[in-house]
Amino acid sequence: MKIKGCFTAAISFCMLVLLFCGCGRQQSEVPEKIQVGVACYNQSDVFLGELVSCLKQQFEELEDSGIEITVMVRDAAGSQRTQDDQVRELIDMNCNVLCVNLVDRADPSEIIDLARDNDVPIIFFNREPVAEDMMQWEKLYYVGAKAQQSGEMQGELAADAVAGDAQTDRNRDGKIQYVVLEGEPGHQDAIIRTESAVDTLKSKGVALEKLGSGIANWDRAQAQNRMQQLLSQYPNQIEMVLANNDAMALGAIDAYKKLNYTEAALPVFFGIDGTEAGLEAVIEGKVAATVYNDKEGQAQAIGNLAVAAVTGRGMDEMAFENEKYIYLPYQKVTEENVREFLY
Repeated sequence: MKIKGCFTAAISFCMLVLLFCGCGRQQSEVPEKIQVGVACYNQSDVFLGELVSCLKQQFEELEDSGIEITVMVRDAAGSQRTQDDQVRELIDMNCNVLCVNLVDRADPSEIIDLARDNDVPIIFFNREPVAEDMMQWEKLYYVGAKAQQSGEMQGELAADAVAGDAQTDRNRDGKIQYVVLEGEPGHQDAIIRTESAVDTLKSKGVALEKLGSGIANWDRAQAQNRMQQLLSQYPNQIEMVLANNDAMALGAIDAYKKLNYTEAALPVFFGIDGTEAGLEAVIEGKVAATVYNDKEGQAQAIGNLAVAAVTGRGMDEMAFENEKYIYLPYQKVTEENVREFLY
């Protein structure tokens, strides 16, 4: 028994020595420099441009922790093939973490394969991959916001506007004639934002009549063109414009201005994202309300997660859902609180 006890003690001692040696090696492997590759679907997207600016600022602040951080940004200009090539380039340039804003959320396989083959963690942001793709590897993460919440909030803001101003129903028919300006065709956020906004309005007892819709790809100029087409079909009939983002809401306003509509003939406009231009439009009374997409909070989460994914430090402090997802809540923005969101 004594021999067996001594043998057991010896084994335990050896395991402890190996454990501490292993910990020592792991500690020495923590890099002193982090190279971050940021791949964007299209930096002409206003909200994305503001988010990337916040992300760069966040990495600058994180450098104060003693780790040198280099950030390299690539713009795919709407081409998934270009983005695949750019990710390959970023990996070849020794980036040890990737922050990827997918061109095509349903086609991330090549990027995932490249990252997995080179053991480079990926933080997808703003455009969420499908759940099945997120399960391909344990070092895939997502930071963003829940599209349904933004649509619900837009619907609530629109319902409040209808309840608070009888003039919204200009033709006094007891229904609100509306149009929708949508983002990309088939895009998850565009579909969910539209459906949840309309469903929320109906659940609040607002009678609706949809006149039409237009795809404007999140773009202000395209939204102006689509709105002009809708106005040619429904002159003086549109009472509400629900836009999937602020840029398209502003494009709709541009169309009315170009066609010389009087202020009394304008519908109420609602956006989503809380871009700088969108917030200014709320202050000026051009946009009735918007929904704030927390770019500062997302940038902070992406930055902290990127450092943690490379160094191994702080992963237990991440506010994950299902071990992979970090969602930041939206907030309603009206003329009463809009200045709280301008920094």
